[in-house]
Amino acid sequence: MLARPYRLTRGSDYRLVVRRGSRCGGARVVTSMLSTGESTAARFGFIISKQVGNAVVRNSVRRRLKAVCAEALPRVPEGTDVVIRALPASATATYAELSADVNRCLGRLSTAPVEVRA
Repeated sequence: MLARPYRLTRGSDYRLVVRRGSRCGGARVVTSMLSTGESTAARFGFIISKQVGNAVVRNSVRRRLKAVCAEALPRVPEGTDVVIRALPASATATYAELSADVNRCLGRLSTAPVEVRA
């Protein structure tokens, strides 16, 4: 589980990361990352639409993604906001498959040019 300091909570933060951040897509998730230029801890947000499944399935996917991000937290640079959008294929994906997709995208985006909020 991700503690509150590691979660995105405002809609404006989600919009900023999705619109201005770097993006990496996979079969099960799309990951957006934006460097804020601040010395705060990395923060994660999750978007799981009704296309993924009913409430039980969506919450299951969200819990698995939170666990993956809690493991990946030490590898994500400080001052980074990350939004992970689950695609419908994530409903039937195993934890290992979700972990592989998220970690691949985080690794790819961590080496991308850094964008700072204006």
